[in-house]
Order: sequence, then structure tokens, then C-alpha cells
Amino acid sequence: MPNPLRAAIVGTGQRAQLFTRGLAQREHIDLVALCDPSKTRMAVHNGIITELGRPPAATRHPDEFADLVRDLDIVVVTTVDALHDAYIVPALEAGCRVVTEKPMTTSAEGCRRILAAVDRTGSNLTVAFNYRFNPVHERVRQLLSTGEIGEVLSVHFEWLLDVRHGADYFRRWHRDKASSGGLMVHKSGHHFDLVNWWLGTVPSRVYGQGRLGFYGATGGRRAGHARDYERAYGAPEAADDPFALDLAANDQLRELYLNAEHEDGYLRDRNVFGDGITIEDDMAVLVTYASGATMTYHLTAYAPWEGYRVMFNGTRGRLELEVDETQWAAPRAGVSAATGALHGDVALPNAGGARIRVRPLWSPPQDIPVTVVHEGHGGADERMLAAMFDGTPSPVELADERDGAHALKIGLAANHSFLTGEPVSLS
Repeated sequence: MPNPLRAAIVGTGQRAQLFTRGLAQREHIDLVALCDPSKTRMAVHNGIITELGRPPAATRHPDEFADLVRDLDIVVVTTVDALHDAYIVPALEAGCRVVTEKPMTTSAEGCRRILAAVDRTGSNLTVAFNYRFNPVHERVRQLLSTGEIGEVLSVHFEWLLDVRHGADYFRRWHRDKASSGGLMVHKSGHHFDLVNWWLGTVPSRVYGQGRLGFYGATGGRRAGHARDYERAYGAPEAADDPFALDLAANDQLRELYLNAEHEDGYLRDRNVFGDGITIEDDMAVLVTYASGATMTYHLTAYAPWEGYRVMFNGTRGRLELEVDETQWAAPRAGVSAATGALHGDVALPNAGGARIRVRPLWSPPQDIPVTVVHEGHGGADERMLAAMFDGTPSPVELADERDGAHALKIGLAANHSFLTGEPVSLS
């Protein structure tokens, strides 16, 4: 039997737990190292590893990463988005197989560095676009690729983040566009990859308009939502604020973030109506693809319910995908999320359903049977891990560095268009 593959995870926040559990559960992989500035967060992840009956991983500071990668087979990058390329490139150069959380990176320069490193080294990079692995999204791909509605000429895509999930991007490091690239890069990259994959084409031109209209100090005062505190923990003003996050009330968030503040000063529970937010919360984008198809896209981060509508117009009919992830955002005095509930890891009691409807020309509409689960991002997470690390045959392709670049450039072009008011042509 071959020796187990040696793996490390760099960046040990909340999302990294998917990979910590996924790697520790696989006997053919040894999770030998965790790399993060915070010893506290690495200790939480080591607790996950030992609970699964595996030995704890060595803990390393990012300053030690260059030496660490010399003895690894697999590197998983789950750091702050803007730092992804700083770890991806040396890991590729060390000959490692690299898996990175989306987005692949947050800048054109970082993207070019990654693409050049892949070409130069021949090493493998996988981008964790887990939405591809949602069975509902896979069914859409099958219907489109078999010509159910003919050639797709246009797409209308609306994504709604509710005031529970959407607000969370404005509490944490994602509120800083220099760290996250904004929601066009961090969140919408998922959606842009889906459309690229669904249509089998790449973007060629982007125009967008975006603004911070709901969150932030100005929006909060205008709508009457503002409260006077910097962060929720210890603030009396946050006690009855439905937008506040109660870190102390949730074991996972307390251990990962509140208990780690003494190491890095990172505050996970900032006031979503405070100052210093540089990302948008309402974004409209028009994309033209190499195939000639167009997409109108809108992301709203302050909706009363969460879900999405995607409408494909083709030469033989129309396909409609409608998904209710939450039917309403339950009010509460300070959000205290269960494990992963803010971000789709577990099902919420107010979760809705999904529907695929095909409307052929000259024929009655047809509802396509689908099986819907809400845990693990619609069942996508486990299917993606199996394809990544077990080599499990899958009709869904793992995304590579080119897919990561095509999704990223829509987001970057949209951000540029927000600033200039002009469309952006893509090479």
C-alpha cells in the first residue's frame, strides 16, 4: 500500500473546517500541518482532527510556509482572499498539488502570477467552486448541454442574500475590498463560474453599476437601522440589534475568533452600519460572452429572503431555475449562528425548495424532478471533496486555474466598471 499523501492547510478560519474534516477523514491522506498566524485557531482545527481519531497536525506560522511546502504533496489554501496567490505560487513551484478556496485571488496581477506558475511548473491547481457539484446545478447543465432549449441567447440571474447571511460580509474582513475584492469577486465568482460552465463559454465584455446603499454608516442612518457601537461583543447598544452577531453565544465562533483576538486583533462582529466599509451591497452587471449570449446579473445583499432565480432564453424555449434557500430571515436579538448556518453548511428551519421548469416553444411547460438538500451547500461539499481527494468519477468537472481566471475577470471588470462607468473588454 502506498504511503499516505502529506497535506497541509494554510488559513484556519471557519470555512477551512470543511477541508480539515475532509482530509482527516481520509486514510490515504495525512494532514501533517496547519499554517496560520493564530495558534488559537490552529488549536481549534487540531481538536477536529483528534476527534476524528487522527494525530494532531504540526502548527506553523506563515513565515515558515516556504520551508513547509518542500515536504508536502497537497496544499489547501483557505486564507483571506487577497493572500491566496502568495501561497498558491510557492506551493506550485514546490511541486505540490494545490486546492484553493474561491476566489482564486483578488487581482489581475495575482491571477497572472498563478497562471504563469501553473504553465511553468506543470503542477495542478483546483479552485473550490463547490456550486458546480450541487445536484440541481448539475441537472441544469445536463438540460442545457443536450439542447433542451436550443442555443442559449440570454440569461437573467438574480441572487438574493438575506439580512442574516448578507449582513455577515459587512461584519468581517470581507467588508474591506482590498482583502476580499468585494462581493463581485468573493461571492459572485461562484455565480460567474456557474454561468461560464453552464453555457460552455467565456466572458468577453462586462459593464456594471454598484453601490453601498443599505449597510454602512450612511445607509444605516438613512433607513433608521444604525446603532452606535464598533463591535457587538460587550456593547449594550448591540443587545437588541437584530443585525448584531453574538460571538460568545456560539461555541465555534467564540473559539475561532473571540478567543483569538489577543493574537491578531481581528474583530469578527463589527457593526454592519459602521464606518470603513468599502464593498458594495447592491450590484448590477451586464456580461457578453464569446458565444454571443448575454447575461443580466443582480446581487442584493440585504434581502428579506435568500435564494436565486436564473432564466435561460434559448432558440427552442426557456429554462427557469428557482431556489429558495431561506423563505424569510427570522428576527432575533443578535444573530448567534449554529455551526455554518450563516453560510449554507447546515439546513435552516425556514429553508425553502427548488424548481426547474422548461418552457418549450409551442408546448406546455414541464417541471423537471429534482432532489433538494440544503446541508453542505445542497450536497455539493461532500461531492466536491470526493472528486478532489478520492478520484471519485463525477460528471461534474473540478474547476482549474483557467476556470478560476474566467470567473475572476468578470468580477474584476465589474469592479472597474463601477469606478469608471465604462464597459470593459476582456482578453
